[in-house]
Amino acid sequence: MFERIMIAYDGSNGSQRALDKATALAKLCDAHLVVLTVYRHHSMLEASLSMVRGNLDPGGNLDQAMRDTAREAADHAKRQARDAGLEQVSAFIKTGQPARTIVQVAQEKGCDLIVVGSRGLGATESYLLGSVSHKVTGIAKCPVMVV
Repeated sequence: MFERIMIAYDGSNGSQRALDKATALAKLCDAHLVVLTVYRHHSMLEASLSMVRGNLDPGGNLDQAMRDTAREAADHAKRQARDAGLEQVSAFIKTGQPARTIVQVAQEKGCDLIVVGSRGLGATESYLLGSVSHKVTGIAKCPVMVV
């Protein structure tokens, strides 16, 4: 059915539910699970629109904090999928606009399904620009499952 399934994971409750579904589906299909966490390059506006919120130390490097938080989220999702018995799992972090980046990486990695949560950490972005899941469903060339 599916050979490569991408899960867009940001650590939110919605993405956790999506990870659970994606893991179960990947096990059922004997598919490779590709975990992707997207973060935004830090600017005052972009920090408020990021898919992943870091523990931002006012004196520290904000981009590095965002990258570290994204890496932790991606690694957590990968560990959880492996703990559930899935052997074929890879995890990536990317910077960029979340919906476009999710679709671009899915194409690059040859994913034939994208799984996203209906609500993530980007509540401000949802209010101003429309939800990431809605945007992904509109621009993806492969099927998208919104959990």
